[in-house]
Amino acid sequence: MASTLSALVVAFLGIIVTTTAAAQTQALPAQVDTQAQVQPAELPAHPPRVLKLDLTRSPNDIWDRLRRGFAMPDLDSPLVIEKQAFYLNRPGFLKQVFERGSRYLYHIVDELERRGMPMELALLPMVESNYNPMAYSRSQASGLWQFIPSTGRNFNLTQNSLVDERRDVIASTNAALDYLQTIYEMHGDWHLALASYNWGEGAVARALKYNIEHGLPAEYAHLRMPDETRNYIPKLQALKNIVARPELFAFELPHVLNYRHFAEVEAPKGIDLATAAGLAGMSLEDFIALNPGYNLPVVTSSGASLVVPVDRLAPFNAGLTSLTGTHKRWKTHQIKRGESLAAIAKRYALPVAHLREINGLSAKSRTVPGDTLIIPDGIDPAEALKTARILRQTTTR
Repeated sequence: MASTLSALVVAFLGIIVTTTAAAQTQALPAQVDTQAQVQPAELPAHPPRVLKLDLTRSPNDIWDRLRRGFAMPDLDSPLVIEKQAFYLNRPGFLKQVFERGSRYLYHIVDELERRGMPMELALLPMVESNYNPMAYSRSQASGLWQFIPSTGRNFNLTQNSLVDERRDVIASTNAALDYLQTIYEMHGDWHLALASYNWGEGAVARALKYNIEHGLPAEYAHLRMPDETRNYIPKLQALKNIVARPELFAFELPHVLNYRHFAEVEAPKGIDLATAAGLAGMSLEDFIALNPGYNLPVVTSSGASLVVPVDRLAPFNAGLTSLTGTHKRWKTHQIKRGESLAAIAKRYALPVAHLREINGLSAKSRTVPGDTLIIPDGIDPAEALKTARILRQTTTR
């Protein structure tokens, strides 16, 4: 850590790192000003070289709790300095992403603490998805933790027409931590485990074998790897450094209290997400941000759950008890042999394009007899379409 802090001081006293054009635009939302520059804090003549924490008092906030659980060995390299400069030269973007992650951090931190895993891993979804559960990559990776379909299935994440648990905050976090524990036990080294998470455990095993056979160190820093993996852990280390000592970088972390932010509630079959959001007194967008795993605007199965902020639980539960059959504003239609989507849409007075969009069907999607469609029944079709479109608002990385 001492050598890392020394490198940070040197970086802010005069080293300006120029990143490539591709790196400067990577994973940035369109509204972020990528040219905005941050002024470094005025550093003390002899900055403290060791991060000292008073473990006898309770954490002030979630960041304090994170710092107490940092346990990975530090990576000290020019790439770390480069990634710090990348983040710190975009303070608006950095704060925006941390604020987005604030609704998920307590749950992730709680799970890491329960499992005895390093708290640095709570920052990994920022590297993976910028804390966006709707993020979707060109390689079909999805969610906070960016599971590809096959790995998601290996870790029991359901993916069907109703739900995609790769986007479900609770299910995907459990799966990601299971996966990280598995590959850590395989290597006994967190840097190699993280490289495996990004590149694949088979690829890392082959790279290690190559180094051993050629008399090279069997360590992350000495592996031959793709650029994405080479930059992966330096990004995480850069974020760790910023969270550990934000005052050194003149950066103010958003205040995130150290308390449980949400809870799971059993969802009555047939409730639609717009109604549920109304019961919680939330905008539909904010409600879906906590329940991003649903593919359809309505809960169609029994035993499903909804995630609700803890400060909205009382009105939400009260609203649930007062619901009658009128809350069911959708019906289902099972496709019969010979039925076309156009005929079904005409039967329910819907444009066929709207029927497709509500059911998450692209123009190329094929249906077969026995498939079930959801149909607006008591809900304004325009409201139904709005909910469906919010559910489809994925961000391509």
